Amino acid sequence: MLAEQRMETILTELEQQRAVSVGHLCEVTGASEATIRRDLTLLARQGKLNKVHGGAVLIGEEFRGEELDMETKQQLNMEEKRRIARYAAGLVTDEDVVYLDAGSTVMLMADYIQVQKALFVTSSIECAAKLTRRGLRVYVLGGMLKPGTVALVGTEALLSLKRYNFTKAFLGANGVAVSQGFTTPDPEEAAVKALAALRAREAYVLADASKFDTITAAEMFPLEDASIITDRLPDQRYREYTSIEEV
Repeated sequence: MLAEQRMETILTELEQQRAVSVGHLCEVTGASEATIRRDLTLLARQGKLNKVHGGAVLIGEEFRGEELDMETKQQLNMEEKRRIARYAAGLVTDEDVVYLDAGSTVMLMADYIQVQKALFVTSSIECAAKLTRRGLRVYVLGGMLKPGTVALVGTEALLSLKRYNFTKAFLGANGVAVSQGFTTPDPEEAAVKALAALRAREAYVLADASKFDTITAAEMFPLEDASIITDRLPDQRYREYTSIEEV
């Protein structure tokens, strides 16, 4: 595939999916990772996309209607997500009752948890499996297993949540905006996140810099209802609404 055709394919994939990983672009173009990364760098310089670790996202995207699958999420901004997850895991103590949702950054926390006596509740099968392998106490919500993000949602999940009171809740968000607060594309998942935050003494949203100034379909809760842990804050006005830790 010629360079011009390859770049056209990259932009077409990005327009359709809103965000793409290097691995996916290698598959659809037949090019090497090194070639795709060079293409992304050139397209970013031309102002046609935003290059992020592991792939690219649409430039100037404010409203995102579709949600990326977990495989794609786990390949984007991994360095930043791991920094955020490591810091968040350090906030957990042995005395805590902790809620972890199915956000891609939140799930990485399981790799860095150091305590042994804390109790964990999660809506993520993958997160539960990670914590269990480390010998930690874990409860999993009931509910419908959602394709794509593999999160437990629905009435059963909400009923399960009502049984718990958390000292800390760690949540993911697809969008963070002053006007609409924290948002996610799926209303059912938004309801689970909102209730988890409500039942926690302290709620934290883990969001890398690409999530800011972005709005998706369903509001979780206002910015004031949770602290934010991020790798980089692109706009200082967010500090007027909540506590923010850059790591």
